[in-house]
Amino acid sequence: MPQEKSDKEIVLAGETYRIAQLVPHSAGMAFPEAEQDEGGVPLSHYAWVLKRHRWKILLFVAVSVFATAMISNRITPVYESTATVDIDRQTPTGVVGQESVRSGLFNDSDQFLATQIKLVQSDSVLRPVAQRYRLTSADQAPESNVAQSNVFLKNLKVNRPTSTYLLLISYRSTDPQLSADIANSIAQSYLEHTYNIRFRASASLTTFMEKQLEELRAKMEQSSAALIQFERELNMISPEEKTNILSARLLQLNTEYTNAQSDRVRKEAAFQSVKNGALEAVQVSGQGEPLRKLTEKVNEAQERFSQIKAQYGTAHPEYRKAAAQFGEIQRQHDRTRQNIVQRVEIEYQESMNREGMLQKAVQETKGEFDRLNARSFEYQAVKREAEADKKLYEELVRKIKEAGINASFQNSSIRIADPARPPAKPVFPNLKLNLALAFVFSTLLAFGAAVLSDALDNTIRDPEQVARTLKTEVIGSLPVVKNWRSQLGPVAQHGSTKSLVALHDANDHANTYAEAIRTLRNSILLSDFDRRLRSLLVTSASPGEGKSTIAAHLAATHAEQHHRTLLIDGDLRRPSVHKRFGISSALGLSNVLVGEVPWKEALIQPAGLPDLDVLPAGPPSRRAADLIGRGLMELLEDAGSQYDLVILDAPPLLGFAEPLQMATAVDGVVVVTRAGETNRKAVGAVIATLQRLRANVMGLVLNQVHQEMSDSYYYYSHYGKYYRANGKG
Repeated sequence: MPQEKSDKEIVLAGETYRIAQLVPHSAGMAFPEAEQDEGGVPLSHYAWVLKRHRWKILLFVAVSVFATAMISNRITPVYESTATVDIDRQTPTGVVGQESVRSGLFNDSDQFLATQIKLVQSDSVLRPVAQRYRLTSADQAPESNVAQSNVFLKNLKVNRPTSTYLLLISYRSTDPQLSADIANSIAQSYLEHTYNIRFRASASLTTFMEKQLEELRAKMEQSSAALIQFERELNMISPEEKTNILSARLLQLNTEYTNAQSDRVRKEAAFQSVKNGALEAVQVSGQGEPLRKLTEKVNEAQERFSQIKAQYGTAHPEYRKAAAQFGEIQRQHDRTRQNIVQRVEIEYQESMNREGMLQKAVQETKGEFDRLNARSFEYQAVKREAEADKKLYEELVRKIKEAGINASFQNSSIRIADPARPPAKPVFPNLKLNLALAFVFSTLLAFGAAVLSDALDNTIRDPEQVARTLKTEVIGSLPVVKNWRSQLGPVAQHGSTKSLVALHDANDHANTYAEAIRTLRNSILLSDFDRRLRSLLVTSASPGEGKSTIAAHLAATHAEQHHRTLLIDGDLRRPSVHKRFGISSALGLSNVLVGEVPWKEALIQPAGLPDLDVLPAGPPSRRAADLIGRGLMELLEDAGSQYDLVILDAPPLLGFAEPLQMATAVDGVVVVTRAGETNRKAVGAVIATLQRLRANVMGLVLNQVHQEMSDSYYYYSHYGKYYRANGKG
């Protein structure tokens, strides 16, 4: 019997073990670390999922690739030919006029080429080709509807290489020569269609301009006739020149009139001075020079006359002679003075007349200039209208001629740079591409299916999953054993002193299972070292989990250590412990609960296990199931003082009432689950129920695990090799 040594040491079968030695990592126990993220799935798990399904993935990928290869080889090959069309926007669209000037830079190349691509795919371009090669019945609706609907060639593809002015016209067909012919025909139809569009536009423009030409000709003739009539009314050819002459004449007359006014004023002043009789005024006039000379002679003659008079006297002949000379000079002086006055008056009158004439001439010239200038504006308007009509008419005539010439000009701005040729290899099916795509997509699909199936799997699989989702521990993992019934039951045979797990030493699966049972035993006994474990309940969420088999082998391995062990079959509805040991179930727990026999009289000791007593379930009894609560608690209390460990095999917890009463009567509860089959929600409901009853849930036992189920079971593959190696040694 085990005795407690310390907090860290326990004695089993006379040997002292430390907990660290008795709980190896290979026991399958899960102790989640405090710092582990319980909410997330580690990436290593996904790697294991892919590794687990690797053969299925490889098979699916291989089948997909093979099927793709077979289908690709059976598909009729399709050939594609491409004609390259070069669009030179710098080439002039005409030979005369503004259209003959080379275009500049354009910033709408993308929009322009997109328009050309739509134009290539238009009905006007495709219909002649479709009718020529009879493509409408294959690519289009019935022929009765073709004339009413646009032609569409589904095998046609038109695209533009980036940063180029090239259009690639591609057509696919099962006939390589036909694909090249259709591609070239579409390119040629596109060129002809663009020429026809330009020709029709030029012809339409010419027709419109010819209609306008008649109206413009009539208007030009009317404006020209109005101009001629206006010139005829003015009696001159060019009013502008006449106006210039009058302007110069008026300027000259104004100058002469101004001079005449100045001359008249000057001569009027001289006339007024002379008219007043002042000799000085006469002398200073323009005619005063002769008068001054005569005045000097008069003065000289008077002075000599005075001298002669004084010298000779009045009777002297010299006196008379001098007197005669003086009188003659005086008479000349008076006549000269009178003539000067008359001439000054005449000059004054002449200047007045001249001024008047010039004033009249200026007024007449100015009036004529004003009249002519007023009519000149009208003339200019008529002349401009006539010239504009004539110029517009001439320009329209020139445009019509240019349009006619350019319409007949088929320029080379759009040309076939590289005609299509029959291809040597088909573009579809592309075997290499199809195989590569099949490989990639089948691999991704297989990976996704594997991960999705793992994500949708709601069963218990491995300790990490249990710790992450159920917040509990896995205290043991039992491997799957081939030929389960023939290899693991019954526990003892032919009076042997050994349990089955030790019977078949040559069987790797049995050795692995026996080692897992012993590990589970130690995990249970050492899991709670603060107090001694006297009773243990083994249950499951649903039937068929293997709890009875585990309880039987666990009791046998515990008894093999010479510990007094009692195994009670508490499944009164479906007992199976007696089958594991090959004993009778005619008398058992049901008889004890109803008070028919004491519990010790119902015990059976299996052959070969002297330290193990088994209390079978006994015959089925409804009354016994109702009495299991109180009666079982008394039985366990009484048996706890006589046995080192009492193991109670209980019915499945979900749907039955007895396991709830049993769980409250024992020291610990172990829940058995079948790896890969037991529903996780069911196990969670079991654990929640036990925790609500304050039962001591020691953990889960994963039954029938294998290394392909989780990466936590990799070590099971080493047990057989280990035992064989020791056997050889």
